[in-house]
Amino acid sequence: MAKDAAGPEAYGTVDEAVAALALARAFADGAVADAILRVQRELFVVAAELATTPERRDDLEPGISRPDADMVAALEARIDELVERHGAPREFVVPGGSPVGAALDLARTIVRRAERRAVAYQRETEIDGSFVVPYLNRLADYLFMLARSTELEWTPTRQEEE
Repeated sequence: MAKDAAGPEAYGTVDEAVAALALARAFADGAVADAILRVQRELFVVAAELATTPERRDDLEPGISRPDADMVAALEARIDELVERHGAPREFVVPGGSPVGAALDLARTIVRRAERRAVAYQRETEIDGSFVVPYLNRLADYLFMLARSTELEWTPTRQEEE
């Protein structure tokens, strides 16, 4: 398969998202770092499906090497938890309120690109029943809310204030 084919474009963009999340995790600590690591591991599952040829897709295991409905539902629950704790933003948010938030916003935009690439790949291969696109869609929303959450809880150090 050519490096610029729809499949490699999609899973390559997922790989970029994993790397951007690594930057966010490097700035994070505690529960936020754990949440980011969980997402990075879930993206390996997404990439596994995208990197598998359609003929071999039946060999993949839901939740292990292929995203499933439970993974999407778990993201929905995490989004709901953050909205319940902090509320949904009521106005446009300019990214960059904290280092972790900025890195999460970068990762979010890469996930949105991965979603667009996955849509193109699924259209090209006519794959049915995949949870890749729904997972990536909900993940971008989760990263948005996680970024907002970290910014609400962020306290700059004296050096950062100067």
